[in-house]
Amino acid sequence: MSLEDAKTQVDLAFTRKDRRGLAFENAFGGATSFLRRTYSKDIASADLVVTGVPFDQAVTHRPGTRFGPRAIREASTLQPYDPPYGWDGFDPLGEFEIVDYGDMPFDYANVAGVPALIEAHIKTIINQGPATITLGGDHFITLPILRAYAAKYGPMSVIQFDAHSDLWADDDMSRIDHGTFMYKAVKLGLVDVTRSVQIGIRTECDDCLGMPYIDAREVHEKGAAYVVDKVKKIVGASPTYVTFDIDALDPAFAPGTGTPVWGGLASWQTAAILRDLAGINCVGGDVVEVSPPYDSGNVTAVAGAHVAMELCCLALWNKRKK
Repeated sequence: MSLEDAKTQVDLAFTRKDRRGLAFENAFGGATSFLRRTYSKDIASADLVVTGVPFDQAVTHRPGTRFGPRAIREASTLQPYDPPYGWDGFDPLGEFEIVDYGDMPFDYANVAGVPALIEAHIKTIINQGPATITLGGDHFITLPILRAYAAKYGPMSVIQFDAHSDLWADDDMSRIDHGTFMYKAVKLGLVDVTRSVQIGIRTECDDCLGMPYIDAREVHEKGAAYVVDKVKKIVGASPTYVTFDIDALDPAFAPGTGTPVWGGLASWQTAAILRDLAGINCVGGDVVEVSPPYDSGNVTAVAGAHVAMELCCLALWNKRKK
Protein backbone atom coordinates (compact mmCIF):
# COMPACT_ATOMS: atom_id res chain seq x y z
CA MET A 1 0.00 0.00 0.00
CA SER A 2 1.38 3.39 -1.02
CA LEU A 3 1.51 6.54 1.05
CA GLU A 4 -1.17 8.07 -1.18
CA ASP A 5 -3.46 5.07 -0.66
CA ALA A 6 -2.95 5.29 3.07
CA LYS A 7 -4.22 8.87 3.11
CA THR A 8 -7.65 7.68 2.00
CA GLN A 9 -8.03 4.94 4.59
CA VAL A 10 -7.99 4.71 8.35
CA ASP A 11 -7.14 1.84 10.66
CA LEU A 12 -5.59 -0.51 8.14
CA ALA A 13 -5.97 -3.31 10.67
CA PHE A 14 -9.64 -3.31 9.63
CA THR A 15 -9.81 -1.59 6.23
CA ARG A 16 -6.82 -2.99 4.32
CA LYS A 17 -7.99 -4.78 1.17
CA ASP A 18 -4.63 -6.26 0.19
CA ARG A 19 -3.04 -8.03 3.15
CA ARG A 20 0.41 -7.57 1.66
CA GLY A 21 2.37 -4.34 1.68
CA LEU A 22 4.01 -1.80 3.93
CA ALA A 23 1.92 0.59 6.02
CA PHE A 24 2.15 4.37 6.20
CA GLU A 25 -0.35 5.30 8.88
CA ASN A 26 0.72 7.55 11.71
CA ALA A 27 2.52 5.41 14.27
CA PHE A 28 0.76 7.29 17.07
CA GLY A 29 -2.80 6.69 15.85
CA GLY A 30 -5.11 3.93 14.77
CA ALA A 31 -5.56 0.33 15.84
CA THR A 32 -2.41 -1.34 17.11
CA SER A 33 -2.36 -4.61 15.25
CA PHE A 34 1.11 -6.15 14.96
CA LEU A 35 2.99 -4.32 12.21
CA ARG A 36 -0.35 -2.81 11.11
CA ARG A 37 -1.36 -6.19 9.72
CA THR A 38 -5.00 -7.14 9.20
CA TYR A 39 -6.91 -8.40 12.23
CA SER A 40 -8.68 -11.56 11.07
CA LYS A 41 -9.70 -15.11 11.91
CA ASP A 42 -9.78 -15.88 8.19
CA ILE A 43 -6.32 -17.35 7.63
CA ALA A 44 -6.99 -19.64 4.68
CA SER A 45 -4.54 -17.70 2.50
CA ALA A 46 -2.17 -16.53 5.25
CA ASP A 47 1.52 -17.38 5.22
CA LEU A 48 2.13 -16.43 8.85
CA VAL A 49 -0.13 -15.72 11.81
CA VAL A 50 0.75 -13.54 14.79
CA THR A 51 -1.25 -14.19 17.94
CA GLY A 52 -1.08 -13.17 21.58
CA VAL A 53 -1.35 -15.29 24.71
CA PRO A 54 -1.60 -12.78 27.60
CA PHE A 55 -1.07 -15.31 30.39
CA ASP A 56 1.27 -14.56 33.32
CA GLN A 57 0.08 -16.74 36.21
CA ALA A 58 3.09 -19.08 36.06
CA VAL A 59 5.72 -16.55 37.11
CA THR A 60 8.09 -17.01 40.04
CA HIS A 61 8.65 -13.32 40.75
CA ARG A 62 7.14 -10.24 39.08
CA PRO A 63 3.88 -10.53 37.11
CA GLY A 64 2.79 -8.20 34.33
CA THR A 65 3.49 -10.09 31.11
CA ARG A 66 -0.25 -10.34 30.49
CA PHE A 67 0.21 -6.81 29.12
CA GLY A 68 3.08 -7.93 26.87
CA PRO A 69 1.16 -8.65 23.65
CA ARG A 70 -0.54 -5.25 23.75
CA ALA A 71 2.75 -3.43 24.40
CA ILE A 72 4.62 -5.31 21.66
CA ARG A 73 1.89 -4.55 19.15
CA GLU A 74 1.97 -0.86 20.02
CA ALA A 75 5.76 -0.74 19.74
CA SER A 76 5.60 -2.53 16.38
CA THR A 77 3.74 0.39 14.77
CA LEU A 78 7.13 2.05 14.25
CA GLN A 79 8.33 -0.74 11.98
CA PRO A 80 6.10 -1.31 8.91
CA TYR A 81 7.30 1.73 6.95
CA ASP A 82 10.30 -0.07 5.43
CA PRO A 83 11.53 -3.62 4.87
CA PRO A 84 13.50 -4.88 7.88
CA TYR A 85 17.13 -3.76 7.90
CA GLY A 86 19.89 -6.26 7.24
CA TRP A 87 17.88 -8.90 5.36
CA ASP A 88 19.35 -8.26 1.89
CA GLY A 89 16.27 -6.46 0.64
CA PHE A 90 13.86 -9.15 1.81
CA ASP A 91 10.41 -7.60 2.33
CA PRO A 92 8.21 -10.07 4.23
CA LEU A 93 5.41 -7.52 4.61
CA GLY A 94 5.24 -6.95 0.87
CA GLU A 95 5.80 -10.51 -0.28
CA PHE A 96 3.76 -12.49 2.23
CA GLU A 97 0.37 -12.41 3.90
CA ILE A 98 0.88 -11.93 7.62
CA VAL A 99 -2.29 -11.82 9.72
CA ASP A 100 -2.83 -10.69 13.30
CA TYR A 101 -5.17 -13.31 14.80
CA GLY A 102 -5.66 -11.33 17.99
CA ASP A 103 -5.23 -12.68 21.52
CA MET A 104 -6.35 -16.08 22.75
CA PRO A 105 -9.38 -15.74 25.05
CA PHE A 106 -9.37 -17.64 28.33
CA ASP A 107 -10.87 -17.60 31.79
CA TYR A 108 -8.19 -16.05 34.00
CA ALA A 109 -9.78 -17.71 37.05
CA ASN A 110 -9.48 -21.21 35.56
CA VAL A 111 -5.69 -21.42 35.44
CA ALA A 112 -5.61 -25.22 35.19
CA GLY A 113 -7.60 -25.06 31.97
CA VAL A 114 -5.26 -22.65 30.18
CA PRO A 115 -2.62 -25.11 28.87
CA ALA A 116 -5.16 -27.13 26.88
CA LEU A 117 -6.63 -23.91 25.47
CA ILE A 118 -3.21 -22.72 24.30
CA GLU A 119 -2.46 -26.04 22.63
CA ALA A 120 -5.83 -26.06 20.86
CA HIS A 121 -5.44 -22.39 19.87
CA ILE A 122 -2.10 -23.03 18.14
CA LYS A 123 -3.29 -26.28 16.54
CA THR A 124 -6.26 -24.43 15.05
CA ILE A 125 -3.81 -22.13 13.28
CA ILE A 126 -0.93 -24.39 12.22
CA ASN A 127 -3.21 -27.19 11.03
CA GLN A 128 -4.50 -24.73 8.42
CA GLY A 129 -0.96 -24.21 7.13
CA PRO A 130 0.49 -20.95 8.49
CA ALA A 131 3.33 -20.80 10.98
CA THR A 132 2.75 -18.85 14.19
CA ILE A 133 4.66 -16.15 15.99
CA THR A 134 3.18 -15.86 19.49
CA LEU A 135 3.44 -12.82 21.73
CA GLY A 136 3.49 -13.67 25.44
CA GLY A 137 2.75 -13.87 28.23
CA ASP A 138 5.20 -15.73 30.47
CA HIS A 139 7.43 -18.55 29.27
CA PHE A 140 5.13 -21.32 30.41
CA ILE A 141 3.03 -20.74 27.28
CA THR A 142 5.78 -22.31 25.17
CA LEU A 143 5.09 -25.77 26.64
CA PRO A 144 1.55 -26.15 25.23
CA ILE A 145 2.68 -24.46 22.03
CA LEU A 146 5.37 -27.13 21.67
CA ARG A 147 2.73 -29.79 22.25
CA ALA A 148 0.86 -28.44 19.24
CA TYR A 149 3.97 -28.24 17.07
CA ALA A 150 5.23 -31.69 18.07
CA ALA A 151 1.86 -33.16 17.16
CA LYS A 152 2.44 -31.86 13.63
CA TYR A 153 6.20 -32.20 13.18
CA GLY A 154 7.35 -34.72 15.79
CA PRO A 155 9.99 -33.90 18.43
CA MET A 156 11.14 -30.36 17.77
CA SER A 157 14.48 -28.68 17.42
CA VAL A 158 14.31 -25.66 19.70
CA ILE A 159 16.51 -22.58 19.79
CA GLN A 160 15.90 -20.93 23.15
CA PHE A 161 17.20 -17.44 23.92
CA ASP A 162 17.09 -17.05 27.69
CA ALA A 163 18.90 -16.09 30.88
CA HIS A 164 17.55 -19.28 32.45
CA SER A 165 17.56 -22.86 31.21
CA ASP A 166 14.04 -23.54 32.53
CA LEU A 167 15.21 -27.11 33.03
CA TRP A 168 14.72 -27.33 36.79
CA ALA A 169 13.31 -30.71 37.76
CA ASP A 170 9.53 -30.86 38.08
CA ASP A 171 7.85 -34.20 37.43
CA ASP A 172 4.39 -32.97 38.35
CA MET A 173 3.13 -32.36 34.83
CA SER A 174 0.05 -30.59 36.17
CA ARG A 175 2.11 -27.75 37.72
CA ILE A 176 2.09 -24.53 35.73
CA ASP A 177 5.52 -22.93 36.12
CA HIS A 178 7.53 -20.85 33.67
CA GLY A 179 10.81 -22.08 35.18
CA THR A 180 10.25 -25.76 34.39
CA PHE A 181 8.56 -25.69 30.99
CA MET A 182 11.64 -26.94 29.11
CA TYR A 183 12.25 -29.76 31.59
CA LYS A 184 8.71 -30.98 30.94
CA ALA A 185 8.99 -30.48 27.19
CA VAL A 186 12.09 -32.69 27.13
CA LYS A 187 10.63 -35.32 29.47
CA LEU A 188 7.42 -35.46 27.40
CA GLY A 189 9.39 -36.04 24.21
CA LEU A 190 8.34 -32.77 22.60
CA VAL A 191 11.93 -31.59 22.19
CA ASP A 192 14.94 -33.41 20.75
CA VAL A 193 17.85 -32.17 22.87
CA THR A 194 20.42 -33.44 20.36
CA ARG A 195 19.06 -30.94 17.82
CA SER A 196 18.35 -28.05 20.21
CA VAL A 197 20.37 -25.30 21.85
CA GLN A 198 20.00 -22.54 24.43
CA ILE A 199 21.64 -19.12 24.00
CA GLY A 200 22.41 -16.45 26.62
CA ILE A 201 22.21 -18.66 29.71
CA ARG A 202 23.68 -17.11 32.85
CA THR A 203 22.07 -18.94 35.76
CA GLU A 204 23.02 -22.32 37.23
CA CYS A 205 21.28 -25.57 36.34
CA ASP A 206 22.08 -28.85 38.10
CA ASP A 207 21.13 -31.07 35.17
CA CYS A 208 20.72 -29.75 31.64
CA LEU A 209 19.33 -33.09 30.42
CA GLY A 210 21.87 -33.12 27.61
CA MET A 211 20.70 -29.79 26.18
CA PRO A 212 23.61 -27.89 24.56
CA TYR A 213 23.94 -24.28 25.59
CA ILE A 214 25.96 -21.20 24.71
CA ASP A 215 26.10 -19.02 27.78
CA ALA A 216 26.19 -15.25 27.68
CA ARG A 217 29.91 -15.03 28.35
CA GLU A 218 30.63 -17.34 25.41
CA VAL A 219 28.53 -15.10 23.19
CA HIS A 220 30.42 -12.02 24.38
CA GLU A 221 33.87 -13.58 23.99
CA LYS A 222 33.41 -15.50 20.73
CA GLY A 223 30.93 -13.33 18.85
CA ALA A 224 27.77 -13.64 16.82
CA ALA A 225 29.32 -15.47 13.86
CA TYR A 226 30.63 -18.21 16.15
CA VAL A 227 27.21 -18.59 17.78
CA VAL A 228 25.36 -18.80 14.46
CA ASP A 229 27.78 -21.37 13.05
CA LYS A 230 27.44 -23.54 16.15
CA VAL A 231 23.65 -23.27 16.24
CA LYS A 232 23.23 -24.10 12.56
CA LYS A 233 25.38 -27.20 12.94
CA ILE A 234 23.22 -28.35 15.85
CA VAL A 235 19.75 -27.82 14.37
CA GLY A 236 20.62 -28.62 10.77
CA ALA A 237 17.57 -28.82 8.52
CA SER A 238 15.22 -30.02 11.27
CA PRO A 239 11.88 -28.26 11.83
CA THR A 240 12.89 -25.66 14.39
CA TYR A 241 10.94 -23.58 16.89
CA VAL A 242 12.58 -20.38 18.17
CA THR A 243 11.52 -19.22 21.62
CA PHE A 244 12.84 -15.87 22.81
CA ASP A 245 12.61 -14.92 26.48
CA ILE A 246 13.24 -11.18 26.55
CA ASP A 247 15.45 -11.64 29.65
CA ALA A 248 18.06 -13.10 27.29
CA LEU A 249 18.85 -9.43 26.82
CA ASP A 250 20.75 -7.64 29.56
CA PRO A 251 18.49 -5.54 31.83
CA ALA A 252 20.15 -2.45 30.35
CA PHE A 253 18.38 -3.30 27.08
CA ALA A 254 15.24 -4.94 28.52
CA PRO A 255 14.45 -3.91 32.09
CA GLY A 256 10.75 -4.73 31.76
CA THR A 257 10.79 -8.41 32.62
CA GLY A 258 9.97 -10.56 35.62
CA THR A 259 13.35 -12.12 36.42
CA PRO A 260 16.14 -9.89 35.09
CA VAL A 261 19.75 -11.13 35.25
CA TRP A 262 22.81 -9.00 34.58
CA GLY A 263 25.49 -9.89 32.02
CA GLY A 264 23.05 -10.63 29.20
CA LEU A 265 23.07 -10.14 25.46
CA ALA A 266 23.14 -6.71 23.92
CA SER A 267 20.56 -5.68 21.33
CA TRP A 268 23.16 -5.52 18.58
CA GLN A 269 24.39 -9.04 19.35
CA THR A 270 20.85 -10.37 19.28
CA ALA A 271 20.03 -8.66 16.00
CA ALA A 272 23.17 -10.08 14.37
CA ILE A 273 22.47 -13.61 15.59
CA LEU A 274 18.83 -13.64 14.55
CA ARG A 275 19.54 -12.21 11.11
CA ASP A 276 22.39 -14.61 10.43
CA LEU A 277 20.24 -17.60 11.43
CA ALA A 278 18.44 -17.05 8.11
CA GLY A 279 18.10 -20.37 6.34
CA ILE A 280 17.23 -22.56 9.31
CA ASN A 281 13.97 -24.47 8.96
CA CYS A 282 12.05 -22.16 11.29
CA VAL A 283 8.43 -23.32 11.54
CA GLY A 284 7.37 -21.00 14.36
CA GLY A 285 8.43 -18.96 17.35
CA ASP A 286 7.48 -16.74 20.24
CA VAL A 287 8.56 -13.69 22.24
CA VAL A 288 7.77 -13.97 25.93
CA GLU A 289 8.26 -12.30 29.33
CA VAL A 290 7.85 -8.67 28.23
CA SER A 291 6.41 -7.04 31.37
CA PRO A 292 5.35 -3.42 30.71
CA PRO A 293 4.79 -2.51 34.40
CA TYR A 294 8.56 -2.79 34.90
CA ASP A 295 9.57 -1.26 31.58
CA SER A 296 11.36 2.06 31.19
CA GLY A 297 10.50 4.25 28.23
CA ASN A 298 8.98 1.21 26.48
CA VAL A 299 12.45 -0.01 25.59
CA THR A 300 11.60 -3.63 26.41
CA ALA A 301 8.45 -3.55 24.31
CA VAL A 302 10.44 -2.06 21.43
CA ALA A 303 13.01 -4.85 21.78
CA GLY A 304 10.22 -7.42 21.83
CA ALA A 305 8.66 -5.97 18.69
CA HIS A 306 11.99 -6.10 16.87
CA VAL A 307 12.59 -9.69 17.94
CA ALA A 308 9.11 -10.63 16.74
CA MET A 309 9.81 -9.04 13.38
CA GLU A 310 13.07 -10.98 13.07
CA LEU A 311 11.20 -14.19 13.88
CA CYS A 312 8.73 -13.39 11.10
CA CYS A 313 11.68 -13.07 8.73
CA LEU A 314 13.16 -16.38 9.88
CA ALA A 315 9.84 -18.17 9.43
CA LEU A 316 9.38 -16.81 5.90
CA TRP A 317 12.95 -16.59 4.63
CA ASN A 318 13.05 -20.00 2.91
CA LYS A 319 9.74 -19.24 1.14
CA ARG A 320 10.84 -15.94 -0.36
CA LYS A 321 11.13 -15.18 -4.04
CA LYS A 322 14.76 -15.73 -5.00
